[in-house]
Amino acid sequence: MARGKAELALDLPRPAALQACSEEEGSKQDIVYTALRDAILGRLIAAGGRLPSSRALAERWGLSRGTVEIVYDRLGAEAYVMRMPGSGTRVSAVVPDRYLIPAGLAPVPRCAEQDEIYKTEEVSVRAGRAFVARLADPALFPISSWSRHLASALNGAHADVLSAADPQGLLTLRTQIAAYLRSYRGIDCDADDIVVLTGIRHALDLLARSVLRAGDKVCVEDPGYAAATQIFTEAGAQVVPVPVDSEGLQCDQLDRHTDARLVYVTPAHQSPTGVTMPVTRRLALLDWAGASGAWIIEDDYDSEFNYLTAPLAALKSLDHGDRVVYCGSFNKTLFAGLRVGYAIVPRQLKPRLLKLWQTTGRSVGVTEQLALAAWLKDGGFIRHLRTSRRAYQERRDAILATLASHAPGRYTISGQHAGFHFVLWLPKGTDEAGFCARAAAAGLSLQGLRSLCRDTVPAPAVIIGYAALTMAQARYGARLLADLLTG
Repeated sequence: MARGKAELALDLPRPAALQACSEEEGSKQDIVYTALRDAILGRLIAAGGRLPSSRALAERWGLSRGTVEIVYDRLGAEAYVMRMPGSGTRVSAVVPDRYLIPAGLAPVPRCAEQDEIYKTEEVSVRAGRAFVARLADPALFPISSWSRHLASALNGAHADVLSAADPQGLLTLRTQIAAYLRSYRGIDCDADDIVVLTGIRHALDLLARSVLRAGDKVCVEDPGYAAATQIFTEAGAQVVPVPVDSEGLQCDQLDRHTDARLVYVTPAHQSPTGVTMPVTRRLALLDWAGASGAWIIEDDYDSEFNYLTAPLAALKSLDHGDRVVYCGSFNKTLFAGLRVGYAIVPRQLKPRLLKLWQTTGRSVGVTEQLALAAWLKDGGFIRHLRTSRRAYQERRDAILATLASHAPGRYTISGQHAGFHFVLWLPKGTDEAGFCARAAAAGLSLQGLRSLCRDTVPAPAVIIGYAALTMAQARYGARLLADLLTG
């Protein structure tokens, strides 16, 4: 036998419990399942390591091949292993989180404020976790291509660029971002309009601290992006929730708040309901801002991923009065740890924002900016978007197909045409919080729609994030979700 990871699995001792086990196959299956699962969790079989064939293990442990096949299928269904034709049965790289906590570790006392932070993190986006995987899948990112661009950026960088970066961002990167926005988001802009930041939340924070005074009124979507509300609140603003309907923010409600300083919207794929704001309502929003002297923040967080048609041009493309701050992020399209975003800041606001940014951070890392500029220029970014869009659509479709097959008539969906998530509306009268709790007990992480509301009380619903799941995780999670819906 060739030496390798499969040998380690074969050398595992036959479970002692099999000696005294009855002839009942169910008991043998449980013993073998427990032995293999413990070996995986104990890292006796490494992630990616190949298990022996069902025939080899059956002969080694004195079992029927059918018993071993059932155990392998169970381990595969629970995502401990992956079974692939031609490659055998391999240990998955992702092990359920609850088994990675060291046993006997004493809990660390926390204050009430810390407890609130931890509660928020329980439903935060995370790759590989059904169904809060509302972010770009890092596994799709072409590391080798990116590494070449990073190396090239460092080799070709001049000393003055490395030591004194433009606080607005490198001109080469801003030029490429402006070209992309002109071609794909319909925004008439140039390099001087762009400010390079670490992400959308960074833009919100700088705007809140440079534009708002204590007590200023900020209108936000309800339900909406919780982090935005928190940022504005901590800046001392009076946050006013404005209801969202099937066409996004209800702009007629803004007439009650003509003294608002800012309004924050996600018009392309409303966060979290997924609806798209039509052109007529966008024009009404711009008219209101112009008449009241307010600023609009357009968070265009996932417009690149539209699965039916090309997305509407950005709200900013209609902004002839220069009232819209447009925010985008490569963290949402490439990988979350990149920490490169951008904003188109109205000329009246840019000096104050840049002064604060230069005081607190100066600029994003130079090497990342140089590499990203080169990647945009040679078309790598657009190619990656096409690959990712196809992968995310396949995962979405797998979930929808599984739900349609196993829980027909038990739900409705919305917002599935674009982005990293859709909303699954539960049967009338369902206890949303109770449903999420049952899902957690089954191994799913669901965020209830009402948890993102301030005044609005919508029908019970949960958010289904799918982008950063494997196909196996998507299908398995969807089956568990269907069981909850029909149970």
